[in-house]
This record gives sequence, structure tokens and C-alpha cells, in this order.
Amino acid sequence: MKTLCLAVSLVLASFGATGASAQGTGSDTLQPDRTVLPMPLPPFGGTIGETYKESTADWPKLPTPPQGAPNVVLILLDDVGYGQTSTFGGPVPTPSLDALAAEGLRFTEFHTTAICGPSRASLITGRNHHNSGSGFLAEWATGYPSYDNLIPRSAATIGSILKYNGYSTAWFGKNHNTPDWESSVVGPFDRWPTGLGFDYFYGFIGGETNQYYPVLFENTTAVEPARSPAQGYHFMTDMTDKAIGWMRYSKSVAPQKPFLLYFAPGAAHAPHQPPTEWRDKFKGKFDAGWDAMRDETFKRQLALGVVPPGTRLTARPDWARPWNSLTDTQRKVYAAFMENYAGYLAFTDHEVGRLVDAIHALPDADNTLVIYIVGDNGASSEGGFDGTVNEVKIFNGFAKQDLSEIAAHLDELGGPKTEPHYQVEWAWAGNTPFQWVKQVASHLGGTRNPMVVSWPARIRDTGGIRPQFTHLIDVLPTVLEAAHLPAPKSVDGIEQKPMDGVSFLSTFESAEAPEVRTRQYFEVFSNRSIYDGGWKANAQHTLPWRQDYAPGNWNLDRWELYNLNEDYSESVDLAAEMPDKLKEMKALFREEADKYHVYPLDDRGAQRLLEPKPTPSDPGRTHFVFYAGATRLAETAAPNTKNKSHTITAGIEVPQDGAEGIIVAEGGISSGFALFVREGKLVYHYNWFDEDRSEIVSAEPVPAGKSTVRMDFAYDGASGETGKGGTVTLHVNDRQVGSGPVHKTVPGRFGIETFGIGEDSGSPVANSYQPPFRFTGGIDEVVIDLK
Repeated sequence: MKTLCLAVSLVLASFGATGASAQGTGSDTLQPDRTVLPMPLPPFGGTIGETYKESTADWPKLPTPPQGAPNVVLILLDDVGYGQTSTFGGPVPTPSLDALAAEGLRFTEFHTTAICGPSRASLITGRNHHNSGSGFLAEWATGYPSYDNLIPRSAATIGSILKYNGYSTAWFGKNHNTPDWESSVVGPFDRWPTGLGFDYFYGFIGGETNQYYPVLFENTTAVEPARSPAQGYHFMTDMTDKAIGWMRYSKSVAPQKPFLLYFAPGAAHAPHQPPTEWRDKFKGKFDAGWDAMRDETFKRQLALGVVPPGTRLTARPDWARPWNSLTDTQRKVYAAFMENYAGYLAFTDHEVGRLVDAIHALPDADNTLVIYIVGDNGASSEGGFDGTVNEVKIFNGFAKQDLSEIAAHLDELGGPKTEPHYQVEWAWAGNTPFQWVKQVASHLGGTRNPMVVSWPARIRDTGGIRPQFTHLIDVLPTVLEAAHLPAPKSVDGIEQKPMDGVSFLSTFESAEAPEVRTRQYFEVFSNRSIYDGGWKANAQHTLPWRQDYAPGNWNLDRWELYNLNEDYSESVDLAAEMPDKLKEMKALFREEADKYHVYPLDDRGAQRLLEPKPTPSDPGRTHFVFYAGATRLAETAAPNTKNKSHTITAGIEVPQDGAEGIIVAEGGISSGFALFVREGKLVYHYNWFDEDRSEIVSAEPVPAGKSTVRMDFAYDGASGETGKGGTVTLHVNDRQVGSGPVHKTVPGRFGIETFGIGEDSGSPVANSYQPPFRFTGGIDEVVIDLK
């Protein structure tokens, strides 16, 4: 027994000498090695005798953060421009953000990537978006390492790092970092929030969700809202309730344990869907138009100091129409869209305010670091020049919208029956004082976003402004320094890429602190820019409202040159005056692009939606069998019936007293198809962007008992042709019972909803039923064959 005790002592001595974790050894003098995560459990520090009477117990202590490590709250809004919130001079009152800024700091030169998913990858990994596999969005992914949207294990997230250092971690809201083809019941779950270091997740996967009919997941399980829109359900309120509940419960159980709460609303990304009372608060507020809004915003920005004295308001671009050039109908319609957006943003601020109030009520509220990033990119112009009540149509390459059709929906704007997005020029005005909009990474209108930081225990210059150039990749290193934690060298046995970001914690102390980031590249959709020591060179390439536009010819792009030290808003192009400096900056962009794996450039829009994505099964598979209960399957994980002939066959059983409901459905109010039984008859409904609906109904009812029903779709287009119509034929027990045309079909994506058997989860494909419209009979199986 003495030999055993001696062996334990030798292990302890060796453990301390290597600097590995000594927690649980009975010694507080040894520091854990936090560069290798997870930290191993410490060696047993007790003694083991023949019985418990001769033994000494020693419980291993789990990792804890360094003394004084703060709670961390990351708040990230979506599609909000620099000049939209009142806190930064905008027209939308955001009193909750105002209050947080009054107790903290406003950062006026903070930057994003100009697009959703890549910005989020940069935030949670501390690496540039191409370096974390997220050069563009998952829906547009291509098979290149920088564009496949598979965050590598060598880029561990803030969730993993803080969790392994003893934090509780949770993620609420938008998750645009799990490829949707990995979001089915078969996973893999490595790139779900729970696989990226977050103990708990409640939210949606993808770029957006319907706020009344969200595609919801709790951890890795699909769940449905507890209430319907008619009962007052709204996802923004739901996720806020869940976040507050998790935070309070965590502190009730372990008040000493710090937490990481990542709060990422879908707002104010389209669909812009505020509760009606919030939309109505802004009636008439934007009748003066976007020109007046831009001028008034700029004056307030100067007065607030969120743009420096001497800043110029950038000139109107050729593509922005003067408000006074519009017709009365245009002005009426366009103003209503901005009222709707303002209501959505103001409502979001209200809900974030509830979260902040709950933070203030915590026992350790003062030691809570809140980093509130107001937008993952600039304001979005993706609604096109007339706006849209169905933005999925634009993403499929149909840029032109019917204004009379839009005007007919104004009373429903923002409600459960519309998925709206405002007009191009509102986004331009929302990015005051800068040029351009979301997706245009070449210019500050796409990449400069407000940020507010609050940390009562540390920040003394309350209400202060910080003008240092900072970027999303700098947030994680800042949090690590605040928590006295190193960037890990190894996580889960995987050697880590170095952080691309640097900490800006020094700026908390002084507005005069040196700038920590002196160089940064930007690239999205071939829009490119390089910042270096105050100089910035830009090449704008694609148009964000044109998913059908891919100009190529990158060598013909015109580069611009700006001196941001003297020209905050990028208003004076110096390229013609300083060709040598421009040449130097272009060479520097190529250097950074090589370093961070930006190539190959790809400017394709809607065409990339059609690019085949990985699937959970054989990519060449043409025969699929599903059973009842298979619901909430992401579109890219479901059979792709688009642009081809196909057959859906189902074995069903109808009780003697009849049955109705969904057999199979995919999509929702934006677009999709459904095969169902209504009033005893077999029905196939095709929804083309809520504008052209085709419905084929059987001439006779489906009989009681077991039957085989079939829908044959004969596609009119030749191989390679997209979006053509077709002919539907309905069969019951091999007997034709109906046929009819579908005039046109969706070429790329049905949108933001899902595929399911036996119910239509989310918003309804057809207007003739209320979701989920579950099948009241029995479903044996549903077979889909792609011809």
C-alpha cells in the first residue's frame, strides 16, 4: 500500500511540473494549462487503502474560470445599417440601446463582413470568414474549402473555449453556421450550436425564418411553437423569454459560475414581420421619403458625435431614385414598407431591453460584459426597387416585382400572410453617411456597423465614443483577455489555427488608446476592399438586388481609393490622383487574399443556389421512402423535385368516416407544393411565390380503407432548363382521377421552410387549410421517385 501511495505522489509531482491542471489535487498553487482544451481531470489526490477506512477521498474539481471572469452576453442584430437606430442618429427610436450606450461605450468604426453567415462565423471563431470556411452563405455554398460553409475544427468557437474553461454557454435565435444539409435528424451534429461548444440552443437554422411560423430547434430536436399567430405568437418574444429563463435558472443553480449568452435575433432581417401595433406606431413617419430621412439622420449623427466633424454626406448614386421623382402610388407603397421595417426594429429593441433588464437584475450584473453589435452587415437592399411581399422570389432570380400586386397587400404588411422586404433606397438611407448596402463588402455601407459595449465593473468613461478601427474577428480575443484566458493551441485534440483577431480591451480604458487593427481585407460576392493604416481601396463588382447578375471580368473592375483618416465616409475618391498608392493597395489585397484563402472569386447569384449541395444520402439517389413523422426536413436534405419530372406515391388508410390532411408538403406561403386530402378528395397544390397557384383536385373521393395514391409530374422543360411548368396527373389505386397544368415552377429554392410527411409544419403552402393540417387517417409510406 505504501508503494501505491508513493506512485500517486510521483504522479502529482510530475503533473505540477508540466503546468497541467492541478485543480482537485488539494493544491491551489498550480495553475491549469488552458492552452490545451478540454483540460484533463487532475490526478487523484487522495489515498486508496484496502478498505474505505484506510482511504482518503478526493473529488476531482471541474474547470473553473479565472477569478473575476465576467459573464459575457453577445447580442447580434441582423440587417441593420449604421444610420437606422436612434443611438447612432437614425430615425428608429431604440431607447434600450440608448440606455446601454449611456452606461457603456459606442464604437464608431466597427466592421462586419457585409453578409450574414460569414459575419457570424467571424464573430464566433475569431478568424476571417474565408479562413473559417464561410466565404459566403450556406445556401450558396460551393465545394471549395473557403466556401463549403463547414467551420473547421481547427477554428474552435467562443462557445467551446469558454465552456471548456468552466462557463455555462447558450445560443438563442439565428444560427446561420450549420449547413442546412446537415440539419436533419441524421446530422452530423458537429456544426450545430451544441457541437460548437454551446450547452443549449433554441432557435432556427439558416439565413432567416418566418417570425410567426419559425422553423425551430431546441438543441438538435425540431420543436413547434406553443401558440399560433392568432394566439399572439411571435418568435422574437419567444426567444427572449427562453433566454431570460435560461439565464435566471443558471444563476439560481450556480450563481458563482459565469455564463456566455449568445443572443442573435432574426430581426431585422427579412421577412420584416413586426406585431401590427408596432408597425402602426410609425404611420406617416416616413412620408417625406428617403432623401429627407438621410439628411435628418446625418445632422443627428454629427450632433451625437457618432460621425466626426467635417464628415461629408456621400453623394447620391445613379441607382438611387430621388423621392420627388416617384409617383403617388410609389410613395404610398414605399413609405408603408419603411413604417413596417421601423416597427420591426423598434419592437426588437423593446425585446432586447427586456433581456438587458433581466441582466441588470442579476446578483453579478456589474461584472457582465455586454457586447451589442447592431447588425451583421449594413442595411439590406435585397427587396429590390419596388420592395416585395415575397423575398424568396427575388432570391430565385426574379428581381422585378409587380407594384399593383404589392399594393394590394399593404394592410397585411408584416403579418402572417406576407414575407416583406423594403425598397433599395431605404437601405441606402439606412447606411447614412456611407455608400452602398449589404453584400457590398467593398464599401462602408456594407461593412460598418454600430457596436455598444457595457461592462459596469470595468468601463468608467460611460457614454464615451471609441473611434478605433475594429472588426468582428476582434471580439473573441477581447472576451478572452477580459476573462484572463489564453487562445488555445489545441481543442479536442485538434491543433488550432491562430486567431486572426486581436483584443481591443485597451480601448475600454481610453478613447486615445492606439488602434489595435491596422489592416483588414473584405470580400463578398467579388466585392473587394483592403484597409491599411487609414487607407482603403475598393472594387465594387456585383449588385445585391440582382441575383441573376454575374458580370465576370474581374480584371475590368474599377478600383477606388480613400483616405479614411481625413474622409470618414468614403466621399472623395483619390484613385486618379494617386495611382501608385492604389497599385500598392491592390497588391496588398492580393497578398491578404492569398493569406486568408479568399480565392476562387465567384460572382454567381441565383445560379449558385442551383449548385448541388451535399446530402445525407447518396447524391445520385432518385428513389426515396419516407414514413409518417418525418417532418421539419431542410430543403437541401429533402428530395429535389425541381426542374424535373417526378412521382409521389403514398400508401394511406382512410377510416370509414373519412379523413383529411397533408400527405406530403414542402415550403410555405412563399412557395412550395402540397399533396393532401380535402373534403375526401385528393388534391395537389403548387404555390409559385403566392402569385401563381395551380391546384388539381380528383374527380372522386379517396375510398375508405387502404389505398395507393399517386401524383405524376411531367416536366415541360428540357434537361438543363429551369422553372418551366408541367402537367400533373392524379391516381387512386392506379386509376386516373384528375389532371391539370402547373404553369411555372420554382427553379432554385422554395425558401425558408421545410419538407414533411403527414403535416405542413410552419406556414401553409395552400390557403385552403390551417397548418399543421395533420392527416387524420394513416400513412404507411410516401415514395418519391425522381425521373
